[in-house]
Amino acid sequence: MADIEIAGIMRAGAYSPNHIGNDAAIFNAAAEQLRKRGYVVNIYSEEQFKLNEIKENVILNMCREQSSIAKLQQLEDQGKLVINSGYGIENCTRERMTRILLGNNIPYPDSLIVDTNEAIKPLLKKSGFQSCWIKRGDFHAMHKEDVSYVRHPEEAQEVLQEYFLRGIKRAVINVHLTGDLVKFYGVRGTPFFFWFYPFDEGHSKYGHEAINGKSQGIKFNLKEMKNICQRAAEELNVVIYGGDCIVSPEGEMRIIDFNDWPSFAPCRNEAAPHIAKAVISLIKAHA
Repeated sequence: MADIEIAGIMRAGAYSPNHIGNDAAIFNAAAEQLRKRGYVVNIYSEEQFKLNEIKENVILNMCREQSSIAKLQQLEDQGKLVINSGYGIENCTRERMTRILLGNNIPYPDSLIVDTNEAIKPLLKKSGFQSCWIKRGDFHAMHKEDVSYVRHPEEAQEVLQEYFLRGIKRAVINVHLTGDLVKFYGVRGTPFFFWFYPFDEGHSKYGHEAINGKSQGIKFNLKEMKNICQRAAEELNVVIYGGDCIVSPEGEMRIIDFNDWPSFAPCRNEAAPHIAKAVISLIKAHA
């Protein structure tokens, strides 16, 4: 409907590592789909959003900056419709995501949440962790060094010390899972779901896909994967989502990463209409 205006907030470039063009492309494609359906979409940069009053009652956003998320939450509390929710975006930061997924029995790696100034070698050995992933717990990954693969507890301690020296106070440690790495994209409340093997397709943000390497084509239950991701999206309170999971040699699936509004790079044209339809459904439900 032409009388409904939507504020479209782009993601700041610092929060689109190696994917600035892809993030902008899916956002613009979704906005264009909404315009085709009669909605007015006014585009703002994340910086403009932070500095100015937003008059539109519907906010479609890719924000990641902490002050932007706080402003989204404030506007949501005032009654505006915010997609993805500012609370959902915050839930996708590593420590919160880990607690929410494990707390709701959603398949996820065995994990430890630690202070970066802790002596963790005894804890890792007691927990049976050898090779594992150390990830900054306080926020989304912005640099390659925010997600680190380590081969043993001694190396883990060294990396954690580096996090501490960089001013990162909390970290999540996930045990490394062997199997096929699968990347997925979805839109909650729609039938859209897309998956692929990122290493095989040369799709990478930081090059970490090489750790698991070329896929073996392990068979898995696609319906179950969709259900797991749908449950995760509901518990994390995000509508437009993506992430990664590992399929074990036995076909067991575990989410290892879950993101609010990723790039949808390999399926942008297919995803954009579903994003628009989901937004319209939420607008109608919110009216």
